[in-house]
Amino acid sequence: MTVFLVETYVIKPEKQTEFMAYKKKWEKFFVFKERPELFKEVKSHRLLAQLLGGNYGGYVEMWEFESLADCEKFFSKIMKSDYVTKLYPEFTSLVVPASWSMNTWNLVT
Repeated sequence: MTVFLVETYVIKPEKQTEFMAYKKKWEKFFVFKERPELFKEVKSHRLLAQLLGGNYGGYVEMWEFESLADCEKFFSKIMKSDYVTKLYPEFTSLVVPASWSMNTWNLVT
């Protein structure tokens, strides 16, 4: 059963430039090929930016996993990594309070 973890958030309008700098640091950390032990459960990942309608500065991240167990295993490893202590606090300072959400979806066939 394919599972998608979907995060949505809005970046503060005055923090758009800082978000682009953060995104470069994030991309360096989330290099799947350089950290295969950390990302082996992840089937795919996409970061989407709001284009028309909705909220200015809105983003959607979609993580794809084979199962809910794989999703839990991956996030358990992430919570123990230096991402949580180094990058996550920077991310939270860029996000509009109460705009972040995380939902888990399964594929309906």
